[in-house]
Formats: sequence, C-alpha cells, structure tokens
Amino acid sequence: MIKRLLILVIALTLITPVATSATQSPSPTPKATASNKATPIKKPVVKKIAVIKKNVVTKKGKKRISPSPSPKWPPVGFKSSGEVFAKIPSAKELIGTASNDKKLAKALAQKVDGVPICEKFSCGAIQVASLNGCTWWEVNAKLAGEVSTEDATRIVFGTIRALVRATAPKEIVTVLLVSQEPLELHHRISGISANCHHDAASEKIPSSTYTASNN
Repeated sequence: MIKRLLILVIALTLITPVATSATQSPSPTPKATASNKATPIKKPVVKKIAVIKKNVVTKKGKKRISPSPSPKWPPVGFKSSGEVFAKIPSAKELIGTASNDKKLAKALAQKVDGVPICEKFSCGAIQVASLNGCTWWEVNAKLAGEVSTEDATRIVFGTIRALVRATAPKEIVTVLLVSQEPLELHHRISGISANCHHDAASEKIPSSTYTASNN
C-alpha cells in the first residue's frame, strides 16, 4: 500500500466566511510641466490582434473543433505534499461548488429534525486532488473548542473519519466533514489530514463516522 499524507492544521468554522479587504496605497498624481522645447510626436504603434478560431469549416462542410485548453495545475490556493493537493474552501466557495456538484448539494441538503445538517451540527470541508489519482481517500479531522462559556479551556470533543470514492488524476473532490455536536457550541474542525490510497478498499465507501471523545 502506497499512501500519501497531507496534514493541514487549519481551524475552520463552516458557514462563517471571513471577509478580507485589501487597502491600496494612493498612487501619485501626475503633474503637467511647461517646456519651451518642442516635443516630437511619435506615431502610435498599431498592434495586430491575434484571432483564435475555435470552429473552422472545411471545404467538405465538416467542422474542425479546436481542443479545449487544459485546466490550470496545480489548482489555485491548493497546498501540496508529494502527489496530494488540498484546500480548505470558504463558505462561498463551498456553495459555488455545490451548484455544480449534485452529490455535494445532496449532502448539504440532507436534514436532521427538519433542519439542514450543517445548520444543526458543526461541519467542515476540504477539497482534495492527486496528481496520479487515488483508488480511495481517507480524511480525518478533529472537532475542538472551549469547554463552555465559563471555561475557555480548549479540548477535543471528537474525531471525524470520512472515506471517499476513487478519483482520476488531477480530479478535485470536495469532502464534507460532519460532526454530531450542536452548531451553537461554536466548535471548530481542525487538524485535517487527507490520505490518498492506491490499494483496494476493504471498508464501505463512501462513509462518514463521528466518534465522541471521552473527556
């Protein structure tokens, strides 16, 4: 068994996007200066615009279709360890991904006691991909937080273990990590590790297990 391990120690609270802003430094204002010397006027350089032809009709009436460009690799924002690439998506990115991923959308839409699962329990997510592909994935994470509103001591409340389907080389899959702890306790998913397996799986895939800690 060849296993690649990528550990991302990232504290994540799902459905709580962090807004960031960039402050631009003021650019100096150009000033006009008077000069007695005549300035020669240069002719503007005309650049030719390259025309990309996607579909070309041949003499026989058949269309010759140009191949689509290959996706950028490595993916933007992904961290790597060997062949494994991973990223913690923001809430906005997760929603955007779900709009094009039926399985992820279904997972987010499932309800517990009439409430969407990640509005009832603390959740997290990770996006993973492998340069060479994987026969199955194993993702582990911890659920940590303060003991109570009166006690700020941080402890691990439980662990999450998710098993994910096979992926092709450079295929990105989003893994939803669901705990069984109430969302209002403000626990966080952290210590996420993603394992790319190349051997045959002996466990049920896909599956997700939450194990509470004995604190």
